[in-house]
This record gives sequence, C-alpha cells and structure tokens, in this order.
Amino acid sequence: MRNTTLSSAMILALAGTLALAGCKKKEDTATVDSTATPAATETAPAPAEPAPPAAAPAAAPVTVSSVAVGNTAAADKTVTPATTLASKDKIIVSVKTDGTASNVPVAAKLTFQDGQVAGEQSATLNTTGAETTNIEFSKPSGWPAGKYKAEVMVDGKPAGTAQDFTVK
Repeated sequence: MRNTTLSSAMILALAGTLALAGCKKKEDTATVDSTATPAATETAPAPAEPAPPAAAPAAAPVTVSSVAVGNTAAADKTVTPATTLASKDKIIVSVKTDGTASNVPVAAKLTFQDGQVAGEQSATLNTTGAETTNIEFSKPSGWPAGKYKAEVMVDGKPAGTAQDFTVK
C-alpha cells in the first residue's frame, strides 16, 4: 500500500508540473486578419520641448564718445585738451566711452609727422556705463619737436576722432 501511495503522489506531482507548464503564457503569435478594419490607435503627444531661457537684453556695445590729448589728469580722470605740449611732458590720451565692455582692449598710438610710430600703449576696459580710460606716454629724454597724431582703437577697430597736437 505504501507503493501505491508513493506512486499516486508522484503521479499527482508530475500532473501538477505539466499543468503549470501548460498554463505558462505563450508569446503573442496572433495572426493579422487582412479583412479586419484596423483599430484606431491613439498616440500620446510628444512631450513639449522646454522653453528656451529668456534672453538677457543685449548690452549696448562700447562706443567712444570723445578723445582728448593733454599732459595732466584730474582725480576723475578728465584731461584738459592741449594742442601744444612741451618736450618733457607726459602725453595722456584720454578716451571717454559709453556702453558695456568686458575685457575689451583699448589702444592708443602716437604717430610722428614723418609717419613713424612714436609710441603705442593699451589698456583693458571693463565697464557697464560711462567710463574714462587714460593711456599715458612718457619719454624721459624728451619728445622730438614736431607734429603728432593720437589715434585710438577699441577692440582692434579705429574709434573716436584722431587728435593732432604739437610738441615744442
């Protein structure tokens, strides 16, 4: 009787295993009926693209409002224009600018009457409004007498009005 009980238990276990295996979900192998009307499929709308960040208002580019040549600067950097300087004077090219600039080069060049460059200097402009930048030239042995021209460039481009002056 023991053999019958053991055999019956094994048969029941085998039948249960087969039944579970038969219940296992099969892959979807449905056939398509070409005469059937296709079901309407709804597609979800694509997610909206994020809005671009608001553009900051464009900063006004820096412009030169005036250029002056002199030999002394006041506390506020203003230079009294001079058309005649002495040979031993320090030459100051004063550049007044408006607008916004970040690390923008400002350069001044002095040219002697024969076309020879008498000096070139530069400074870096960082501003968000009106600013005065002074570029100084000195020559301990003295400037040769004659006519000179001071030209200014901002960011490598000519700016402002060239200034003529004389050294006596």
